Amino acid sequence: MLKNTEAPLKMAIKKNELYSSLWASCDKLRGGMDASQYKDYILTLLFVKYVTDKFKNEKFPDIQVPEKGSFDDMVALKGSKNIGEDMDKIIAVLAEANNLRGVIDNAHFNDEAKLGKGDEMVQKLTGLIAIFQRPEFDFRNNKASGDDILGDAYEYLMRNFATQSGKSKGQYYTPAEVSRILAKVIGIGGIKPRDEDYSVYDPACGSGSLLIRTADEAPFDIAPYGQEKDVTTAGLAKMNMVLHNKAAGEVKTGNTFSDPQYFKLGSHDEELRRFDFIVVNPPFSLKNWTDGLKEYGRFDGYGDRPPERNGDFAWLLHVLKSLKPTGKAAIILPHGVLFRGNSEATIRKAIIDKGLIKGIIGLPANLFFGTGIPACIIVIDKEGAAQRQGIFMIDASHDFIKDGNKNRLRERDIYKIVTTFNQMITDDPKYARFVPNEEIKQKNDYNLNIPRYIDSNTPEDLQDIDAHLHGGIPTRDVDSLARYWALFPNLKTKLFSYLREGYCRLNIPVDDVRTTIYNDTEFSHYADRIDAAFSTWCERVNEGLRSIDSTLDAKKYIVMLAEILLDVFAGIELVDKYDVYQVLLGYWQDVMADDVFVLQTDGYAAGCEIEYQIEATETKKGEIREKVKGWDGLLIPKRIIENEYFIKERKALDEAQTVADETQSRLEELTEEYTAEDGLLADCTEEGKVNAASVSAKLRMLRKDDPKGEDTATLAEYLHLVASAKEQARLVKDLFAGLDNGVKEKYPLLTEAEIKELLVNRKWFYSIFDGIKGLYTNTSHQMANRIAELAERYAVTLPELEKKVEEYESKVKSHLERMGFSW
Repeated sequence: MLKNTEAPLKMAIKKNELYSSLWASCDKLRGGMDASQYKDYILTLLFVKYVTDKFKNEKFPDIQVPEKGSFDDMVALKGSKNIGEDMDKIIAVLAEANNLRGVIDNAHFNDEAKLGKGDEMVQKLTGLIAIFQRPEFDFRNNKASGDDILGDAYEYLMRNFATQSGKSKGQYYTPAEVSRILAKVIGIGGIKPRDEDYSVYDPACGSGSLLIRTADEAPFDIAPYGQEKDVTTAGLAKMNMVLHNKAAGEVKTGNTFSDPQYFKLGSHDEELRRFDFIVVNPPFSLKNWTDGLKEYGRFDGYGDRPPERNGDFAWLLHVLKSLKPTGKAAIILPHGVLFRGNSEATIRKAIIDKGLIKGIIGLPANLFFGTGIPACIIVIDKEGAAQRQGIFMIDASHDFIKDGNKNRLRERDIYKIVTTFNQMITDDPKYARFVPNEEIKQKNDYNLNIPRYIDSNTPEDLQDIDAHLHGGIPTRDVDSLARYWALFPNLKTKLFSYLREGYCRLNIPVDDVRTTIYNDTEFSHYADRIDAAFSTWCERVNEGLRSIDSTLDAKKYIVMLAEILLDVFAGIELVDKYDVYQVLLGYWQDVMADDVFVLQTDGYAAGCEIEYQIEATETKKGEIREKVKGWDGLLIPKRIIENEYFIKERKALDEAQTVADETQSRLEELTEEYTAEDGLLADCTEEGKVNAASVSAKLRMLRKDDPKGEDTATLAEYLHLVASAKEQARLVKDLFAGLDNGVKEKYPLLTEAEIKELLVNRKWFYSIFDGIKGLYTNTSHQMANRIAELAERYAVTLPELEKKVEEYESKVKSHLERMGFSW
C-alpha cells in the first residue's frame, strides 16, 4: 500500500487486507509444496515475528527472546547461502530458552526436499523473511483494546491451509463458526468467580482453535488444557495459545486413549483429572482407537463397550469420565451416534437414562475439512442430570451458505442456534423442540435421530384438480398467505373476490399484481415502520459510532450494536430478525470491522487518508514490479466525497460520457454495416480496422464525382463521428482527471466533524439500511410471485386446453388434406 504524501504520515492498516496480503504473499512462495506442510513454516515464522515484536527487551516477558534467537537475527541471514541451517539454529535457541523444544522447532528450514537446493532455498527463505519485514506486519504498536490481530491472522492462515490441504489433512482445524457455537452453548460465559480455578479441556485439540475460543468466552481468564496426538499439530496449538495471550495454557502430546496426559493430583497417574468444561471435535469414526488402550474406568457403567472399529462413543465416554460432577461439555460427532444399533444403542440408552444429554444440535453437511458427512453437537450437562425431563433438539441442517466446495454457517445461523438453545426457544417446531423423555424412550426406543422429532421439510405445494378443471384459485392457497393478510387486509380484498365455494378469482391482470402491492396504502405504511425502526437504531447508536477510540472492545461493541438492532426490529413482522442480524454482521465482517480497527489505531483523522491499489507483476528475471492501478479513500470511499462535494462535476462527467457513448455506438453501427464484403468501407479496412486516412481519400474522390450522393454523405458522417468521438473521449478524460484530482485534494481538507458525518451517516448507515431495505423488498417479491404463480397455474382450465387441442388438430388435418394426404 502506497501513501498519499498530502495525507497524515502514519499508515493505518485494515485487518482483512493484512490477512489476505499475508496469505497471498506466502502462497506465492509456496511453489509445489503441499499446504499441509507449508503451513508449519509460515506459522512458525509468524510466531517468531510476534514474540520478537512483543517481548524482545521486555523486563518480564511471557516468552524469553534470547540473543541469537529472534526474528531480527533471521533478517541478518537474508541472501546467506546457509540461511536454512542458521534459521533452524535461531529457532532452536528460542525454543531452548522457553522449554518449547518439540513445539516450535518441528518445521526444518534446511530441508532441501521441501524448500529446494542452493539458490532456490536461499531465494525462497529470503522472500519469506521479507514478507514479515513489511511495515504492516510490525505488531509492536497494536493499541486496539480487546483486539487479537495476531491470533486472528493465525486463524486466517490455518483456515486457508485447511481449505487447501484436502480431506485427510485438514482435520486439525475446526471452523471458527462451529467453534463459536460450542463455546457459547456450554455456559462458560456465565461463570462467576470462585476460590477454585475453572478449567476447560479439549482431548483432541488439533491446532487449539476450539479450545482457545472457548476459553475466550469466559468472563475472566481460565486455564485451557489440551491434548493432541500429532507432535507438529500440538506445536501449532501451543504457538496459537501464545499468539492469543494464553502462554500459560497447556498442550500435551499423546494418544488420548493409550496415553492420556491429565491425571488427578495425588492419584499416581491412576485416576483421570476432571474438568469444569470440555469441548472437542474428535476425528470421526476412529478405527484404531483401541490400540494400546488403557481403561481408567472410562467405559464402565454403560452396559457395553464402544465397538472396536468405531471410536465415536469412546470419545463421548472419555468426555463423561473427564467431567466434574457439575461439569458441562459439547462434542461434535457424526449423526450416526444418534441412531446406530448394537453396543452403541446400549451405551446411548444408558447415557439417556442418566440424564446426561442436555441438547442435540443437528448441523449442515459438508462443514468440516476432514469429512463431508453431516454432524451434530451433543451438549452434556452433569448438573441436574438426575432431574432432567427430556432433551432440547435443534435441526439447523438447512441453514448455511455455499462457500466454494464447502458449506459455511452465516452469522445469522450461529446467532439463531445459540439464542434458541440458550433460551430454549420453541416457537418454531420445525426448528427446535424440547422432547420429553417419554417420547424418546417409549415411542422411539432411545433413537435420537433428529427427523423423528423435528419435521423441518417444506410442505408440498399441492395441485388442485378441481381448479384445473373448472378454474379459480383455491381459497386454502390464498389463506396460506395469512401472515401478509394480517397486515394488509384491504389488499387481500383488492386482489381477490369470491368465485364459488372454496375458490376465488384474481380481480386484476397478473401483470398488475406487483404494482398493486407497491401502491397499496397498508403496504406503504409497513415500509414506513421499517424506516422508523432503522431511524430509531441510528439514533441510539449514533453517538457511540462517533466516539470510537483505542479503549473500545470491538468484539463486545458489535454484540451491543446487534442487540439494539434486534430490539428495535422486534415488532416488525414479515422480516426475519435473523436476516436483519445477518445484514449488520455481514457488513461488519466485510467492511465495518476494518473501519473500526483503523479508528482504534489512528483515530478519525484516518478519514483524510487515501490508499492506492497496487498490481505486482514478475519480470522474466524474477524481479517484482509494482504498478498503481487506482486509488480510493482509506475509510471514506471517493464516491461519497463525489456525491457530497462534487455533484456538478460528476453530472458534467456523466453527461459527457453519455454523449461519447452515443457517438461511439453510432460509429460502431456504421462500421459494422459498411465493412462487410463489397461494403462502402471494405476497401478502407486494414487488419480488421478502418483506416481514417483511406476514408478521407475516398471521400475526396466521391465529392468530385458525386458530391450529393448517398455514399458521399455516409463517408462524411463517418469521418465526423470519428472526429467527434476523439474530441468527446478527450473531454471525458479531462473531466475525469479534474474530478479525480479535486476529490483527492479534498481528503486532507476534511474536518473531523465532516469525517464522522460521512463515515457514520453516508457510509455505514446507508449501507446497512440498503441491506435491510432489500429484505423488505424481497418480502413484497415473495408475495407477488406467489400470487402470480397461483393465478397462472389455474388460468387455463383442462376443458379449455382440450378445446385448443381439438382446434389445432383440426387445422393440422385440414393442411394435410390440402397437401393430398388421406387416412
